[in-house]
Amino acid sequence: MEIPQFKNTYNKPGIELLPHRAPFLFVDTLIAADETGAVGEYTYTNEKNDFFKGHFPGNPICPGVIQIETMAQVAGAGLVACGFLGDNASFLFAKVEEAKFKKPIRPGDKITVITKTVKLKKIIGVFEAKGYVNGELAVEGTLTCMLGGAK
Repeated sequence: MEIPQFKNTYNKPGIELLPHRAPFLFVDTLIAADETGAVGEYTYTNEKNDFFKGHFPGNPICPGVIQIETMAQVAGAGLVACGFLGDNASFLFAKVEEAKFKKPIRPGDKITVITKTVKLKKIIGVFEAKGYVNGELAVEGTLTCMLGGAK
């Protein structure tokens, strides 16, 4: 896993950047970001993530839809931190393409998400996103989001 260099380093909690709240906040820390992308982390745990109780009991795996949401939240947190989106920001899925789940994510796993901005306009953002667990690619996809609150 190679983490690109971004202009701004934050180490800022996701709760300070996103409108999401528990149990649907999937960014522990935004590490760095600029207009070219972002990097953030989240640790999935039984305590924070109730879905593990029912998603393959006895062999819990993080649902793919949650992994995609985690990547989108990192991209959104990066846009807020860089000032592209204001305090009342919103970003809603418009499309998910080429999603691939390479490795199961389990309770206790920390995902490092790296996003690359492909297209960024006032009302739309397209991001290539990859999630790594222990340095290994676990999930990837291209996310298109409708943006609200752009400055």
